[in-house]
Amino acid sequence: MKDILQELDNRRAEARLGGGQARIDAQHAKGKLTARERIELLLDEGSFEEYDMFVTHRCTDFGMEQSKPRGDGVVTGWGTINGRMVYVFAQDFTVLGGSVSETHGRKICKIMDMAMQNGAPVIGINDSGGARIQEGVSSLAAYGEVFQRNIDASGVVPQISVIMGPCAGGAVYSPAMTDFIFMVKDSSYMFVTGPDVVKTVTNEHVTAEELGGALTHTKKSSVADGAFENDVEALTEIRRLVDFLPLSNREKPPVRPSFDDVERIEDSLDTLVPDNPNMPYDMRELILKTADEGDFYEIQKDFAGNIITGFIRLEGQTVGVVANQPMVLAGVLDIDSARKAARFVRFCDAFEIPLLTFVDVPGFLPGTSQEYNGVIKHGAKLLFAYGEATVPKVTVITRKAYGGAYVVMSSKHMMGDVNYAWPTSEIAVMGAKGAVEILYRSELGDAEKIAERTQAYEDAFANPFVAAERGFIDEVIQPRSTRKRVCRAFAALRTKKQTKPWKKHDNIPL
Repeated sequence: MKDILQELDNRRAEARLGGGQARIDAQHAKGKLTARERIELLLDEGSFEEYDMFVTHRCTDFGMEQSKPRGDGVVTGWGTINGRMVYVFAQDFTVLGGSVSETHGRKICKIMDMAMQNGAPVIGINDSGGARIQEGVSSLAAYGEVFQRNIDASGVVPQISVIMGPCAGGAVYSPAMTDFIFMVKDSSYMFVTGPDVVKTVTNEHVTAEELGGALTHTKKSSVADGAFENDVEALTEIRRLVDFLPLSNREKPPVRPSFDDVERIEDSLDTLVPDNPNMPYDMRELILKTADEGDFYEIQKDFAGNIITGFIRLEGQTVGVVANQPMVLAGVLDIDSARKAARFVRFCDAFEIPLLTFVDVPGFLPGTSQEYNGVIKHGAKLLFAYGEATVPKVTVITRKAYGGAYVVMSSKHMMGDVNYAWPTSEIAVMGAKGAVEILYRSELGDAEKIAERTQAYEDAFANPFVAAERGFIDEVIQPRSTRKRVCRAFAALRTKKQTKPWKKHDNIPL
């Protein structure tokens, strides 16, 4: 019996070494942790239950039968984050470069199936050289099986991808279908074709970092939702994110103890909006002063800064925030901001996370670049996302809400449940100057008369009361009481039930 137990210990020790100590040292030399070290940091201490530790590949071509490392380049199993269950897989770059084989793919599929069955998030840590060339089409089939699980799990359990090394070729499409993608600066990259292929086909000379590094995907492409300095920071922040999310679409987001007074008044908000309508202010200040303990987890901070998305808590309960940012492009809606916000709104709706929208929007960004690149359809994505969302929706208009952009930003007409406005807000088809130039075109030569007309238009429409008279605004509130009013609104909406006409699925304007 002792011999059998000793053999089990020996096999486990061999599996835990992955590709061997030399390759582990090489991983550390690059400033990267191993797959098992990453899982230990991500999960609660001692909570990891590993599956398929002894699985090996079945390939016999190109001399592969002579080396069959246990685990086959991916560590899979489940554990807990602050006591809540998650499933995890971490590709092991020390074993055949973390390349995906038939059995490697099956290990990932197994835990994804279990996650959907048992209702728990899936966190994938990607660090792989791609498909295992020696296995040919079998490795591609493994990718296809994983892709199908990503699709099936979408909207069922949260899926989070953490890119902690190379992720190239077909491998990028699995993270692309997950809910969130995070990267590590200077050590991770994603691209469909690498620099060498790009050089051969297009004659472009580009480095891997320029082509698909963390800064590229967080600032330019919007593929990634955030980038972190190193593995430790990335895994710590993933733990924090999971704390905001429900385990599945069958459960509500977690409720955390809150010691922040719901009745808290923020007098400084009364002077947040400048007297000069052309002066910007930082919408993050309003978000932080509304949230419990000023805690805000921002998503896609470095992309489309004219709109802000992320998670806060109100009375300990998770709320998704979408807010125009006057500090960037005056908070205007454009292609990038509409796509960014639409995806976030749809995620929140899929997982029953209520939506809070702060509005200060002058309209959609004009210009040939926007029109040629399809701002109409991209803007419609945000309109569609808000209109189809059945979660509680509370909206606060702080300053400008003009034209179609007013309608898009969770207005009463898009089934907003509670719509507030500050007394500094203006809800109109357009600004006074533009309106007067259209209405009184024949008087444009008379500056004094145009000034009078502009003042008269502002007096009539540059306020929230016309909309309030029609019931499009439920209440004009004091800025300092925003937290209290928003908290009470969400409390009243906790039992909200809204049904939509039956359909197989919608056809969002992609």
